[in-house]
Amino acid sequence: MGSKKRKRGEKPTGHPRNKYFDNPPDFTELASKYSTFAPYVFYSGDGRPRIDWTDFNATRELTRVLLHHDHGLNWWIPDGQLCPTVPNRSNYIHWIEDLLSSDIIPKVQADGNTAKGFDIGTGANCIYPLLGASLLGWKFVGSDVTDVALEWAEKNVKSNPHISELIEIRRVNMDNPASSSEELNDEPGKYGQCTDEAVVIGPSPPAHLQMHSRIGKGYDGPPILVGVVKDGETFDFCMCNPPFFETIEEAGLNPKTSCGGTVQEMVCPGGESAFIARIIEDSVQLRQSFRWYTSMVGRKTNLKVLISKLWEVGATIVKTTEFVQGQTCRWGLSWSFLPASKKIVPSHVAEKNNLSFMLEGLQRHQSAFDVLQSVESYFYSIGASSKLDSASFKVDVTLSAEQCNSILKTQTQNGNEQDILISANCPSDQLNDMRLRVSVFQQIPGTLLVKGLLLQKEILVPGVFSVIFQQLQEVLKSKFSKGIR
Repeated sequence: MGSKKRKRGEKPTGHPRNKYFDNPPDFTELASKYSTFAPYVFYSGDGRPRIDWTDFNATRELTRVLLHHDHGLNWWIPDGQLCPTVPNRSNYIHWIEDLLSSDIIPKVQADGNTAKGFDIGTGANCIYPLLGASLLGWKFVGSDVTDVALEWAEKNVKSNPHISELIEIRRVNMDNPASSSEELNDEPGKYGQCTDEAVVIGPSPPAHLQMHSRIGKGYDGPPILVGVVKDGETFDFCMCNPPFFETIEEAGLNPKTSCGGTVQEMVCPGGESAFIARIIEDSVQLRQSFRWYTSMVGRKTNLKVLISKLWEVGATIVKTTEFVQGQTCRWGLSWSFLPASKKIVPSHVAEKNNLSFMLEGLQRHQSAFDVLQSVESYFYSIGASSKLDSASFKVDVTLSAEQCNSILKTQTQNGNEQDILISANCPSDQLNDMRLRVSVFQQIPGTLLVKGLLLQKEILVPGVFSVIFQQLQEVLKSKFSKGIR
């Protein structure tokens, strides 16, 4: 972080309306204005100001001063509670702003001209209601179950009287058990087709997509939406930063950060997939009580399964997005049961210029840098030129037209129908040199996200990039994901 500007041509790492999109927090300036933050700032060998991200007190104080300096908010949490990063949480808020302003579904707000949201598990930090109310004037209900979370969420709301009337903190009634998936009445025939951008309404999900009707089985925690939302209440959206982990041991495996977090905030039997699946099941019962249902997702593999569940239960619209902050990736998942007001052209109609896959099962001694070196070695082995940038965890690659053509010919010999079609449409005189970038992002311990991005604007013959990236995926999974299917 610090005062470094985003380089020209570098892929954005946040929402363009995020206050920190082009202006990361300046630690030197903040230290000069806040004496309580100054002790946590030190200078590395290159002269850049830094903090120790493994120090909970440092990350908490950074969040406090950012909320005060940039948003005019008074804020604090006790030791051990989950400490949010302000830039990352702002991305989520602005994405919901995009959903509410889109014309995919009717623009009928739940509370007149003011958007009203429901924050599932608002926590002691109450970060989403505070940001949504201060940035956009939204109203919020924030729910939680623990006494500490409810007490401090209330304190954080009351410490900001200019927005306190916009936020209600609501206790979840633990005597009201979470609904059972057996009680749901699925409504078939209202499926959608999900892409990276949106979903097109269709009569049934694609044949290749497996259904996961038992995804939410096993969740026996507190009520999430059903039993917490009051009769007759309507909202424009709900949002959630779910418990990502199945055990507290798993949650504590990343030694590079210290954001705190209690068992209730971090852990759920079945992890995030079980928790979000229960939100989906609750949404089937509540249906049009919300214009949009949304949640953060930590693993891309879970995202695909959850989208499958949404097709199964009859969502009319599904949208996804990607939140990138530093070397951390998260995804946003949203859906609605309202009738679509217009038909969306699926993004797969056009050739994609970015692809990604999850690399799971890495051993403790294997790092993101090891994967980067393997990426570089792979491209060297096929004759391409490549340049590894260890600071930004990326490899830039250039392949000649002849190298691309050779790869396609090899694929054709495998007899795959899609590959044959690609080769038939790729005369060598139509192929251009290809420049691409492969980046690696940390997910959770043992799991990385590998992303490929075409760097040139010219449209390549369809399929070349996909075939090459698929080969890279097979090589990396063979080396790092042994035993993972």
